[in-house]
Amino acid sequence: FFLAVTMLSARLIRSVPRVAPRRYLAMSTEEMVNSCKEHTMWSWSAQKAVNPVTMVRAEGIYFWDNDGKRYTDFNAQLMCSNIGHQHPKVIKAIQEQAAELCFAGPSAATRVRAEFGPLLAKHTPGNLNKFFFTLGGAEANENALKFARFYTGKNKVISRYRSYHGATHAAINLTGDARRWPNEPGMGGIIRVFDPYMYRSLLYREGMPEEEFSELCLKQLEETILYENPNGIAAMFLETVTGTNGIIPPPAGYLKGLRALLSKYNILMICDEVMCGLGRTGEWFACDNWGVVPDIITMAKGVTSAFMPLGVVAINPEIASAFDEKPFSGGLTYNGHPMCLAAGVSVLKILEEEDIVGNSKRMGKHMAKLHNDMKEKHPCVGDVRSIGLFGTLELVKNRKTKEPMVPTGGASPAMAKVMAFLKENGIITYANGHLLMTNPPLTITEQQLDETFAVIDEALKITDAEVTA
Repeated sequence: FFLAVTMLSARLIRSVPRVAPRRYLAMSTEEMVNSCKEHTMWSWSAQKAVNPVTMVRAEGIYFWDNDGKRYTDFNAQLMCSNIGHQHPKVIKAIQEQAAELCFAGPSAATRVRAEFGPLLAKHTPGNLNKFFFTLGGAEANENALKFARFYTGKNKVISRYRSYHGATHAAINLTGDARRWPNEPGMGGIIRVFDPYMYRSLLYREGMPEEEFSELCLKQLEETILYENPNGIAAMFLETVTGTNGIIPPPAGYLKGLRALLSKYNILMICDEVMCGLGRTGEWFACDNWGVVPDIITMAKGVTSAFMPLGVVAINPEIASAFDEKPFSGGLTYNGHPMCLAAGVSVLKILEEEDIVGNSKRMGKHMAKLHNDMKEKHPCVGDVRSIGLFGTLELVKNRKTKEPMVPTGGASPAMAKVMAFLKENGIITYANGHLLMTNPPLTITEQQLDETFAVIDEALKITDAEVTA
């Protein structure tokens, strides 16, 4: 199968129409880019190094630049365009809401707020049926932290090193990766622990069963909890499946064991599902894969498929009832914004009606096979990980030593060439150092996956040349 796809790859690259005969805006590409660069401060970037791709229209898993070239959006923008681009039902819902009521303050009861709550509560795990609305994932995590600290009266919070929770003050301090460093010194009370990352963990030994590895990770975590005083720890924040730091699904037994451990010490479990929620892993929420119900879940991105900005904190009735008589000291001007909720209502209905979560599970199995094909064929692929349509190829220079293709905090000309090759051949995705992400819209088909991996197969020949053993 894979040989056939590879033989077709060059023909696919040539035959798939990538260029349309006209521009979509009365502005040249140079004018558009220059104007944007002149007046925009770009996130996470040295400003002079920014070279943005233009984007003028989109449909399904594709978008087009200002010169008419079509790209496969293989990272769903920022892992958020879950139902694909420009779904007509969502556009209609936004238009109709704009005609009915564009804005109502956060203290108002609205038709769309009344409709959204029960729709979401049908799918949130267990009894997480009370919602606080924000405009994105970072704000959701900020407010989840407030709920945890106000409810428990404790200050300390556990987070993990391979994590990203957002760029606002508390969220970036909860974050474990290097994006936190320029923001230090920051908020106190954060305890950081290691992830259950079998490929690189010092606790793991070749051939060790996943359950045994999970038990070791949990014993190490319990030791940390005891040294930090469990009576002072409010919560543990975790991405149910680690996102941009490696797409790391928890090993067998870990999540259930973690739930039991945190309950033992009266520590709240807060699952950040901003990336991995709303169908990305083949279930409505990632924690559903392991039958675990957290105390709090945060979500954003897929809840509106990025048609409008919306974040949600889902809490259980016990936490919610603590604020029946005393106020929750938090609020946002755009909490429960009607336009955002209208997009959310439409997206939740589409996820149900079009079986998009089911497609994520089915196509996820096919993508996992394609991942394994890449690992078998390319010596630069050290490990592959995926769950549903949430995946990555971990590229290394040496499979034995696991030396990353890109040094920590550094750059790799070969990796830059891989990304340039993909872009030249109509594939846009994201690479975090040596991690090549494979997170397409959840509507992708088997044929579209095959076509995309045929191009990735060709690209990986560039990094194969860098392998030392």
